[in-house]
Amino acid sequence: MEVGSSGGPDKNQVYGLSNTTAENLQSTRSVSTVGSSQSISSSQSKEFVALQQHTTQLTDKYDHLSAEYTQLKASHAQQRADSKQIKASQAQQKAEYKQQKAIYKQQKAAYEQFREMVMNMANSGTCAPNPF
Repeated sequence: MEVGSSGGPDKNQVYGLSNTTAENLQSTRSVSTVGSSQSISSSQSKEFVALQQHTTQLTDKYDHLSAEYTQLKASHAQQRADSKQIKASQAQQKAEYKQQKAIYKQQKAAYEQFREMVMNMANSGTCAPNPF
């Protein structure tokens, strides 16, 4: 890294750095200060790199948590859909049970009527005894 120090048009220009690094250095310290104190610029560069790494780590963590949240949200929506389907199935089974129960009651009533008719016929003597 070289800094122009003559009084010409290139004064206070930094040479040998990429645009990104030069912009970062200019945003943290003026170019003349960077040129006059290498220990400050070195510690600031290390601090900047550390902050960049920390920002990258936080961004990665955020992306991971965001993806996890999206998965949990989708899982929750699926569970809600499954729950609704189960409730609908239970309601259908309950309706079928009630229908079967009504049929059973009708059959039971018909059996009781038939049994009563047979008993009345047997007691009245209108039925011949079973020869077998």
